[in-house]
This record gives sequence, C-alpha cells and structure tokens, in this order.
Amino acid sequence: MDPYKPAKIVMDALDKAVAKVTALLPPAIPGAPASEPPPVSPPDEPREPLPRKADQASPAARTPTGAETEAPADAVGQRGEYLTTGQGARLYDTDHSLKAGERGPTLLQDHHLREKITHFDHERIPERVVHARGAAAHGVFVGYGTAAKVCKAELFGKGTQTPVFVRFSTVVGSRGSADAVRDTRGFATKFYTGQGTFDLVGNNIPVFFIQDGIKFPDIIHAAKPHPDREIPQAQSAHDTFWDFVSLHTEATHHVMWQMSDRAIPRSYRMMEGFGIHTFRLVNAEGETALVKFHWKPRAGVHSLVWEEAQLINGVDPDFHRRDLADAIESGAFPQWELGIQVFPDTPKQTFEGIDLLDPTKIVPEELAPVQPIGMMTLNRNPTNFFAETEQVAFHPGHLVPGIDITDDPLLAARLFSYLDTQLTRLGGPNFAQIPINRPHAPVNDMFRDGFHQDAVHAGVAPYKPNTLDGGCPFMAGEGTAYIEVPQAVARSTKLRRSPASFADHLSQPRLFWRSLTPVEREHVVRAFTFELGKCYEQAIKERELQVLANVDGELCAQVAAGLGLPAPEPNQPAHQVTASPALSQLGRTWPPDGRTIGIVVDSDHLNGLRGLTGAITAAGMVPLIIAAHGGSLDDGLHAQRTFLTARSVEFDALLLAASPPPARDAPASRNGTGKPSPVDPRVVTMVEECFRHAKAIGGWGSAKAALEAAGATTGDPGVIVGDDPTEVLNHVIELLGTHRVWERFPTTVS
Repeated sequence: MDPYKPAKIVMDALDKAVAKVTALLPPAIPGAPASEPPPVSPPDEPREPLPRKADQASPAARTPTGAETEAPADAVGQRGEYLTTGQGARLYDTDHSLKAGERGPTLLQDHHLREKITHFDHERIPERVVHARGAAAHGVFVGYGTAAKVCKAELFGKGTQTPVFVRFSTVVGSRGSADAVRDTRGFATKFYTGQGTFDLVGNNIPVFFIQDGIKFPDIIHAAKPHPDREIPQAQSAHDTFWDFVSLHTEATHHVMWQMSDRAIPRSYRMMEGFGIHTFRLVNAEGETALVKFHWKPRAGVHSLVWEEAQLINGVDPDFHRRDLADAIESGAFPQWELGIQVFPDTPKQTFEGIDLLDPTKIVPEELAPVQPIGMMTLNRNPTNFFAETEQVAFHPGHLVPGIDITDDPLLAARLFSYLDTQLTRLGGPNFAQIPINRPHAPVNDMFRDGFHQDAVHAGVAPYKPNTLDGGCPFMAGEGTAYIEVPQAVARSTKLRRSPASFADHLSQPRLFWRSLTPVEREHVVRAFTFELGKCYEQAIKERELQVLANVDGELCAQVAAGLGLPAPEPNQPAHQVTASPALSQLGRTWPPDGRTIGIVVDSDHLNGLRGLTGAITAAGMVPLIIAAHGGSLDDGLHAQRTFLTARSVEFDALLLAASPPPARDAPASRNGTGKPSPVDPRVVTMVEECFRHAKAIGGWGSAKAALEAAGATTGDPGVIVGDDPTEVLNHVIELLGTHRVWERFPTTVS
C-alpha cells in the first residue's frame, strides 16, 4: 500500500473545501480594516457593533472548565448600541471630565474619569522575555491515520479534525521590533483535542544554541540588546552575542542555521517548523518509539535576501504579520503537513551514532525519512490581537495520552520555565481559563481560587479522597488516562556534566554547510561577514574565525577576507560528512499560492488588465495594480498602490504593462539627477530592486523602456518580454515555482 495515499486523499479533500470557502470570501485584495466601509459623515443612528470580518474567528465559546455553550463565538465581544461604564451604565459624554464649572478644577467624584484612566493605565501586561513579537491564526488539523503504528493519540486518527491555534514569532526582539530581522522564528501550535490540550512548541530551526536548559538565561542575555544602552534591537550582530557563541561552541550548529537564509523567511507561510526535541510516542499496545516532529509547508521553504529584508524593516516592519493575515483573508490558506522521523526506543537513545537527546543535533532526512501523519490548514485570523495572540499560553508539558517526553536536559528546563513565566505574565495560576487557552475537554482539576478565577466551582470537597462530593472526581482507567511511560532510571552519581556524546560541536555545522548550494553558501558567508563586522572587539572576531576554521576552511577564508583579517588554520581535524540535500531550500518547485504580483500601469495602457488580474486571482495569487495615482482607473479598475507608496519588497514578481512617464509628483529635481527622465524614477527603482533581488519580471507593450532604464534586458535570466500579457504571466508563474531566478545571483563560493 502506498503510505502517502491517505495523505493525498485528505489533501485533495482539503483543497476542495478550501475552494468552496474561497468562493465565499471577500474580494481578492485584502486589508480592509472593518467588515463594512465607513461613511464620509459620522453615523448618528444607534446600532449594534459591526460583525467580525469574514476572515476572523474567536476562541470557541466554552466555559472555564471546557464545556461547550450554545453562545456564538462572537458573544464575547462588545454588545449594545450605547457607550457604557464597565458595569453597563449608559453614558452621555466621554469627552469632558466632571469639573466645578467650565474653568474649575476636576472633581474627584468623577467615577467615569477614574474608571477610564485606571483601566487605560493597566492595559499592558509584561511582554514575553523571548518570542515577544508574534502573529497567529486559527485553523484545523486533520489526521491521516498513518501514525497509528507508533502513537495512540486520538488527534492523529484518520480523518480526525482538531481545532488549532498557531503563533509564529521572532525570538530576540521586543514586541515593538520589526518582522524581517535575522533571527530564529517560533512555531507554536495549540491542539484543542478531546483528550486535553497538546502544545507542540517549536522553532523554524531544528537545533538549539544550547544543550542544557540551565544555560538558557545566558544565551538570551547574550543575544538581547546590551543592558547599558538597550541596543541593538532584534539583532545578533553585536559583541555580547558573538562573545558568547564563540566561547560556547555547542552553539555553532544553530549559528550556522541563523546565518543562512532560514533566519530571514519570506513568510511565516513559507517556513518549516521543528519540535527540536526527541519525544517518546506510545501506541495502543503500549509499544514505544522515539520521534522528532516536522512541519512541512505546502508552499515550500523560501527566504528573503538580506537587502530585501533591510528595506522591508524600514518600509513595512509588520511585513510577516500582514502577509499571514492578508493570505488568510484572500483565501490562500496556509497549509503544513505534519511529519515524524521515527527511531527505535533503545536504552542508549541514539540513532546512527547521533545522540537523540542532544538538541544541537539533527538526524538527516536521508537516514530517517519524514513520514507524514496529518495536514494543518490555517483559515481564520484572530478577532482581537491581545485577547488571543498576546494571551495565548503554550507549554511543552501540555501533553495527551500517547505522547511523552524524553530526558533531553533542555526540555527538562522548558517544562519548568514555560509554566512559571505565565504566573507573572498572565497574572496568576488561572491563565488556562482565558478563552484562547480553555481546553476542549472536561476539566475537573480540584484547583481553587487565585487571581482571575473565572469558574464557579460547586461542591465542598476539592480534595482526594472524599465522600462529601460523592467521591468525585474519580481516577481514570489506564485506557483513557495520561500515563508517563515507565522508564528505568539508572542509579548513578549526582553530577553537573554532559555525556561524552554531547562533546561533538562541529560535525553537524560542517554537514549543514556542505549540504547547501553555492548561492546559499554565499549568503552564509555574507551573513557572518556582516554580523562579525558589526562587532567592536577584534578579539571576538578572531575567536569566531577560529571556530569557523574548524568547521570549514573555505567558509573561514571567505569571512576572514571580508573582515580584512588573516584566516587561521584549523586546530582540529575536519569531520568527514555526507551532504544532506534535504537541508537546502533550492532544487524543487512549489505552487504559487498566496504570492503577490505587482502590475505597473499607466492610463494609456489598460487594455486586457481586467482579464489579467482575474487570471492572477484564479491562480491563487494577489494582484496589486500600481499607477501614478490611487483610486479608480478606466475600465472599472482600481489602483491599490501608487508609484509613491509601492516598493519592490512587497511583490514576489513584477509585471510592466507600460513604461509610465514621470507623474506630477516626480519632477526632474526629485529623481536624483536633476535631468528629465522618460520613465518615472520610482518605477525604475522598483525594477532595479526586483532585478537585483532575483525576482521574476515580465513586460509587454512599451515595457522595454523601463527595463532598459533599470539595466535589465530581455536576454537576462528571468526577464520575460512578449506581446501577449497572458503568456508573459504564465512564464512568470512558472518562474515563481523556484521562488527566485537563482542564476542571477553571483557567487564566489564553490
């Protein structure tokens, strides 16, 4: 039997369901701030609050103890036509404080002023120490049934649908930092199963900086802004970070990933997710296996280039947040296939010589293929960022029957830390009763009281054993209860050490480097050179170069040349490794779903554009028309961007329906040369950047002038010029399958 057949059946069914929902969604251009367009004049007829937008959802309407209610999900939102106090008393004015006369002092008895200001003063809660900046979405996970041999968890059953809430995030930056920074990304998934909540809390990089959780404060303190000046924000390009990782060589593998394109994803929709740790699964017969979890995006794994990321952080710091929300609103629902690498549960807990308890190591997919076990589709945006995205609380210890932990020393610390941090951040032990965190299974925990207790517990005996409450709650049988796998614990001496198998810090960084294509290696070299070049202390640069020399001589030599320093000789022999093609992002093709296509037009070249935008929408992409001015154009078309407001980083590909002359807001004095230009200089800049960032460019009609002004010609790779706009579009869509026109990138690395 084809093991992928169930996966294909479910994927086809999901595609059909997505198509049906897409047909009911709003127009393809996302971004409307409200569910109805506003009038020019302020409304004066009282009405109920507007409904949610069609792309939005709220947490399921359940009680604090997990019971379903008949209330619609939006019943938790504001109600009524009139402004009220927090206790529901209607107000006639909220613009003026209560004063002793028009010019007199404000009175202390103004209860509305006090309530309004007091609540405002306490709107903020502590942000997360790490993963502070994030974005999230609601969705559904559908099991394939293929995990039954190794796991009895109900959520993996064939056709079982489980609601999920997924939060993506950066690690180092504050909540107000930018999205497109070089950083690890969090990928945390909350499964609301009937057996309890399961949290798969991972990252988009499969390895961690450290092997033991006791060092987590050290790496985060090193990566965060310097404590004296609180700079730089959301960056690793500074002395404290490189001081730590150059001294702490177990971080080298993660550093290699962070200096690669993986650390600046094109979109949350286009990055992998990894559970990092090795978990233990249990099947219905009580047999165990060790596994690593993988999320594989159906859109492929794609990244930004460094200059593109720098532009984005200035032009649109919310780039990843906006991309995720806009894709869902436009019906291009992101999807990931969940897979597992399966290993025998042996006493040594190793596989092919790789220690499975070492979170700085991977198992190459060529040695242990990723077996698909389910598909996740994100199909609704949050209704309220704070209530959902900010207050969601994840914890690696939220497990369900069939899934257990291992003795990974990093995971052990996370099991303590994640629970502990919620007590301060969310104001006490009852954070699980916040709507976004409420389980979808009955809760009878005997926990009582505390800050923000929303449940109203009945009975008089919150203890075991009891008879006063009829003996309730009772203990579950082994068939339905969560039971830790009985593992023998060896009698040994207490000590603060790591096993000898943790001592190899360099073979896998070399494996990663040798598995990349030349263009990807070029980007790694540039990243190391940039980051170390931002360090002040020379000793730190020299120390890290020695680490790189022990990883790979060519890598070290290239970075040293960029820093103007001599390349040291390795002081350890180079490891012999076999490349893992699965670690490269290149070499495959992917669907164009959710991509954004910019179309430059002028008022004299609009023929056929309506059909072209329709074809782009039908292909699951978003067309954005760029014109000299916003608003309505001829033929019923509307410009979503202007030459002033558009920038190349917003588009995955660019189409030129014309070479528009300078608009009225682009006189020669503003084009940088002071000389008249036949093409609007901002359009030329757009084309130049798209060409430099190796994006597909297409044109027809008079587009040749804009291409030539930008230094791009018809013979250049990925520059498509023709007479038929539809044919040009089809070629561009084909090029989007590989994300970029990679041959346009020069490389100096073999």
